[in-house]
Amino acid sequence: MNNRKLVAAVGVVLAATLAAGGCSSSAGGKEARTDCVRIVDGATGKKTSKCMPLAPERDRVDVGKPAFSRPTSITNPLHPSSQIQQVIYGGQVGGKPFRTEFTLLPVAKSITIKGEQVKVRTLQYMALSDGRIEEVALDWFAQADDGSVWYLGEDVFNYKDGVVADTDGTWLAGKTGPAAMIMPAHPKAGDVYRPENVPETVFEEVTVKAVGQTVPGPYGPVKGAITVNELHMDGTREDKVFAPGYGEFSTGKAGADVEAVSLAVPTDAKPGPVPGRLADLSAAVRTAHDGTTDPAAVRKVRAAWDAYRTADRVPQQLTQQMNRDLDTLAAAVEARDAERSRGAVLRVAQNDLDLHLRYEPLATVEADRMDLWAKQLKVDAAAGDAGAVAGDVTSLELTWERVRQSTGADKATQIDSTLRELRGAADRKDTGTAAKSVPRLQAALAAGQP
Repeated sequence: MNNRKLVAAVGVVLAATLAAGGCSSSAGGKEARTDCVRIVDGATGKKTSKCMPLAPERDRVDVGKPAFSRPTSITNPLHPSSQIQQVIYGGQVGGKPFRTEFTLLPVAKSITIKGEQVKVRTLQYMALSDGRIEEVALDWFAQADDGSVWYLGEDVFNYKDGVVADTDGTWLAGKTGPAAMIMPAHPKAGDVYRPENVPETVFEEVTVKAVGQTVPGPYGPVKGAITVNELHMDGTREDKVFAPGYGEFSTGKAGADVEAVSLAVPTDAKPGPVPGRLADLSAAVRTAHDGTTDPAAVRKVRAAWDAYRTADRVPQQLTQQMNRDLDTLAAAVEARDAERSRGAVLRVAQNDLDLHLRYEPLATVEADRMDLWAKQLKVDAAAGDAGAVAGDVTSLELTWERVRQSTGADKATQIDSTLRELRGAADRKDTGTAAKSVPRLQAALAAGQP
């Protein structure tokens, strides 16, 4: 998985050529370079004449041909792609709240590599900036027989104002480039591999810096983590941590753009009823969402949040994000800034539902997310915000993609039909028709619910 927006946008232009002119040797000149991957200028997105400072080929552990006998059983603890149901990441990127939902999809897919059909697991990457859709990708992973995990491509959709702006970063193993190792079976300090290695599309080279580390997890210390350094095609570097039971754990450095795990399921699941104070918080959040200009409602959310976080353990990342979002919401309501209020109360509601992941099945939380996006769609349509409405519909479609297969046929048909209506209205920028369709969606979502 890549946290793609954590690195300055550099375009997706890359050339790999034979060493010449400006290409330097590696290892202090002791080992001649046989290739040159050109650095891409971060401001213009154009390749330069400079070669990237690649590691010596002798350090790479991804040069062999992987064998895939049981590729969908991904048991590597540092990239548990078939065992994790969902990982939530939070942080600040570009001065804005940044959120990622990384979810295992219940779909079957095979990718052909040199005539061999390889079954893969599909994970949906959904990134939101300021609570709104920014990027979506379908990532495909498979585990080789030696326990290493391989990245076999991704479909990428980058959004602007609620609609797809481009698909930069899309690639497919066997068609646009080779399969790429994303996690060795038993990483050691000094190991080098390339999770993305497609000329003129995407490129990353990773060097393992440290292994056997203990990191502070959402609900306690996590042993066996590793730290890697990632070289990007603009020549910049970035540290990442991977941890057992989570996979990618954190990116970036404190004081700069950073994204880290808020919590993951089933890793952080705690069977049992939803705590009473969390239920109280959720009730207060729902009331505030329905009246985002009511200062009293915001004060009730703050009081309910303070009561819950002092009574139950809350992950640090979620605590920081909720505090920031509540501060923003209170300030926006006081300033009578309706647009900022709409964004802030959406983020507060997203945080609240994340807390339910620990106690409730993922399908239950996803159903509540569908309801949240439907309510948000109604609010944004009433405000005449066509871009927000388009993003809301996309978010509904993506969340629906996760749970459709576990939904009864009659109910699924109703939801499918209403989502098609909403998509048509969003594409036409017809916020009035979208608003009229919301009650039908809410009725379909509620059908069959206790």
